[in-house]
Amino acid sequence: MGAVGPLVGLGLVMVAFEVAPRVGILPGSSFPTTSEVAVALADLVGTSDLWGALGDTVTSWLWAMVLASAVAVPLGLAMGSSRLVATVVRPTVEFLRPVPSVALVPVLVLVYGTEPSLTVALGAVAAAFPLLFQAMYGVADVDPVALDMGRAYGLGRFGRAWRITLPSCAPYLATGVRIAASVALILVVTGEYAVGVAGLGREVFVAQSGGDYDEAYAWVVVTGLLGMAVNLAFGALERRYLWWHASQRQPVAGGW
Repeated sequence: MGAVGPLVGLGLVMVAFEVAPRVGILPGSSFPTTSEVAVALADLVGTSDLWGALGDTVTSWLWAMVLASAVAVPLGLAMGSSRLVATVVRPTVEFLRPVPSVALVPVLVLVYGTEPSLTVALGAVAAAFPLLFQAMYGVADVDPVALDMGRAYGLGRFGRAWRITLPSCAPYLATGVRIAASVALILVVTGEYAVGVAGLGREVFVAQSGGDYDEAYAWVVVTGLLGMAVNLAFGALERRYLWWHASQRQPVAGGW
């Protein structure tokens, strides 16, 4: 069905949210119709407020991804390739892993105040775990026969890492980056909403607090569209650069 199915589903949802407040299924006083949100969104598109808030959120998200990748990927690779490193580091990782990132907000407020650094740190912490574990599992899944063959052909440690380990880990890392990107964006927006840091989250809170629900939901739609764009962008990058991997191959007609 291609794109027809998702478009039909989206259309049904929009119709449902247009009708529900009008017939009293949802409270019309605090839940605007789809058309009212669309008008508010159209009004936002031409303003500097939209692009300024969008830029603030994207900037914090990018820094969060850079920091998380710089720390989590090398650590995950080290944990996957060294039993000693895994033994030393994993207990701490497993202790921190179940802690909700949002629970760190009070601590981060004490450290960073209401600066954008708070949302960067919050997003980085949330993104670090998917990246770390995907890197670790990717290294652990490298075919030992391929590594032995590399040694037999005279490849040193760096050569084996560059020509064998990293290509084998690439699908795992790509999945980790895609998951981490969405998680980091969620936490960045959450921090903006909860603390008042400049960005899309703060705009949602300000509009909601002022009783301007049309605009509040318009900001929510912008945030959702940004999340979809991030996910689609990383999915496209996977298909572009990991075309050789089985996960990116199209099934043959009449078979699996």
